[in-house]
Amino acid sequence: GTRQALYEKGRQSVTLTLDEVSPFSVGVLIALFERAVGFYASLVNINAYHQPGVQAGKEAADEVLKLQLAALKLLSAQPGVGLTAEEMAAQLGKPAEAETLYKVCQRLAANPGRSLTRRGGKTPATATFVWQGAAPQPEQ
Repeated sequence: GTRQALYEKGRQSVTLTLDEVSPFSVGVLIALFERAVGFYASLVNINAYHQPGVQAGKEAADEVLKLQLAALKLLSAQPGVGLTAEEMAAQLGKPAEAETLYKVCQRLAANPGRSLTRRGGKTPATATFVWQGAAPQPEQ
């Protein structure tokens, strides 16, 4: 549809067709798009590789992973005991992180094999998370 709409408006486009979708072909496409973005950026006189928000995003993600590990250690030290996100945040000394803790625990509880389950609670404030497994390992 996009190709046809561009053609009808007299706009140029390129269609890429792959014989198969494989790790190699996807890698080649990613490399092609990386180079196309870098080349285009040089044409319009911007540095496509200087994106200050990228580093900030990496640092924020690192903090969430540290918080996740701290929550898992807290819960695994009390197997079978349910804690709300607010209780976890208070015990970790990070009361402002209750919402992030809820979202992290909700995601972990939704994935099988994570040893974390959600119990009751119709709202994020009343949901409790319970550890039922071995001690957690840091994610790589």
